[in-house]
Amino acid sequence: MNTLLINYTLHLADTSLILSQRNSEWCGHGPILEQDIAITNISLDLIGQARNFYQYAAKIIGNTDEDQLAYLRKEREFKNLLLVEQPNGDWAQTILRQYLFSQFQFLLYQQLQNHKDDQLAAITAKALKETTYHLRWSSEWVVRLGDGTEESHNRMKHAIDELWRYTGEMFIPATYETENGVDLASIKNEWMNKVISVFDEATISSPFGGSRREGTEFGEGAVYMQTGGKEGLHTEQLGFILTELQYMQRTYPASQW
Repeated sequence: MNTLLINYTLHLADTSLILSQRNSEWCGHGPILEQDIAITNISLDLIGQARNFYQYAAKIIGNTDEDQLAYLRKEREFKNLLLVEQPNGDWAQTILRQYLFSQFQFLLYQQLQNHKDDQLAAITAKALKETTYHLRWSSEWVVRLGDGTEESHNRMKHAIDELWRYTGEMFIPATYETENGVDLASIKNEWMNKVISVFDEATISSPFGGSRREGTEFGEGAVYMQTGGKEGLHTEQLGFILTELQYMQRTYPASQW
């Protein structure tokens, strides 16, 4: 059994599942109907990606299935990024969380579509089209809010203050990432340049502690980065998410749709 591949596949699945659950909380509550539908569709895309990863992990593990992996594992067994479990807050915070993650996921899937594991490569190649839309949609909203009214600009700045501390974890490799040949170092530099470009367009000051054009490296002057999600150490938020997400399966064991 390839434990490292299982753990990495679960990491990808857990991250997509938890963000999907968070985004789905907006269903019926979006600021306008069109965007309510958009964020709900993104949730569906993400849960579809999670299912593909869970199904692959279940195949490798044997004697389990996607439902058990999603609904019967405990908080410490989840390996999702801390960023995706953070509260929705207002629309600006939800948008920024989606953008920061989608920019990372897009670059990651571009790399993984050429992975030596054929199944992992196939799943990410298929998901890349969806992720491209998520990235375009969320980045346009970051610009719209940042370069909008004084109120929307301030809300976006507040969103950065709330979420930036969780971005560093994306680029700190877990053993299962390193051993599966994932090059986070190359993704980090491109991600940083893309984020700064969007923030510049949105007239938002860079949270990097200065401008990239002035030579400031990632993390200099920034807040302390929170880590642990990849290894099962989470904020209190994940417990609340799983309580809701897993309620039906734990109340009525072995239930099927």
